[in-house]
Amino acid sequence: MSSRITLGTIEADVVFKDIRNVHLTVLPPKGRVRISAPRHMALDTVRVFALSKLTWIKAQRENMAAQEREAPREYLERESHYVWGRRYLLKLIAADAAPFVELRHRTLVLAVRKNSDAAAKDALLARWYREEVKLRAATMVAEWSRTLGLEAPRVHVQHMKTKWGSCSPARKSIRLNTELAKKPPGCLEYIVVHELMHLLEPNHGERFKALMQTFLPEWEERRRELSQLPVRHEKWNY
Repeated sequence: MSSRITLGTIEADVVFKDIRNVHLTVLPPKGRVRISAPRHMALDTVRVFALSKLTWIKAQRENMAAQEREAPREYLERESHYVWGRRYLLKLIAADAAPFVELRHRTLVLAVRKNSDAAAKDALLARWYREEVKLRAATMVAEWSRTLGLEAPRVHVQHMKTKWGSCSPARKSIRLNTELAKKPPGCLEYIVVHELMHLLEPNHGERFKALMQTFLPEWEERRRELSQLPVRHEKWNY
């Protein structure tokens, strides 16, 4: 069951689920507010909770509005692309064999079949970004799982519209956004630790923050860095 409430000039979607606690989310790029609440909770109670967080909601929406956006990619020669936080210039070459992606110094090489359109190039690069995250995350997850005393969860990497990562304690798995391959490695590590920590503490309360501070003292700095980096064009919701 879903409802909508008004918080001054801001509207919020409320979804009632089989959960214990209220979860408040402000979704990029335009700051849509979504609240997940326990089924037994009255809508007025949800509204009172949301109003108590109104200052935080407004701050998140202002940050998102100010965040830099990447220009739409056209896959033209010498176009800028980012890999692990570094800028590379695109180089297109014709491939008689299977298409591939390769880094050569400060150049991102896309070898594609003749007459490949932008959509085909985008799909090729997206697959490559996904593999980059899978490879780097595999080592991070294994090492951090040992540090946290956890059994290493399954790791899934995919394009995610509203999150950098997610955790499913019941399935013992985490999900990571393909787009993390564009950001500095420290941002990927922050998301990995964040999601693994949810296997110890499901909420974002004081215990969660204390655990993050203990194991990754610079976690807030990395979170700020990730929030300030350019994101994809407005058509994409991360």
